[in-house]
Amino acid sequence: MTNEQNPPTHDHGAGEAHRDSAESARNEAEGFRRLAEEAREVRDQHREALETVRQERERLREAAEDARAAGEDARLAAEAARHAAMGAVHATADALHATLEQMKAIEEMRRTLRDIKDVHKLGSN
Repeated sequence: MTNEQNPPTHDHGAGEAHRDSAESARNEAEGFRRLAEEAREVRDQHREALETVRQERERLREAAEDARAAGEDARLAAEAARHAAMGAVHATADALHATLEQMKAIEEMRRTLRDIKDVHKLGSN
């Protein structure tokens, strides 16, 4: 057998070592690609979670603003009710005062009528 028919074994081993090295590099690159893809997925999940938190925070801010506005409306309504109640108290006091004045006038009229009756009785005797 000549060397032409059988290539030297060290050449054959170097080619296989080169193929193994290339395969190893491809496997390593594939591993890095998978890691990068997983990192992108985690980053996307974090971004979605942050967006969800931001939206919830915005909803809470809007709810707080609505509650603040409702509280202000309630305060204004309570103030208006207080003023109305005070008006009703003053109106009642005015009505009672007018009634008292009317009762005094009626009592004065009764006294006058009694006096007239007494004078009339004395005059007819």
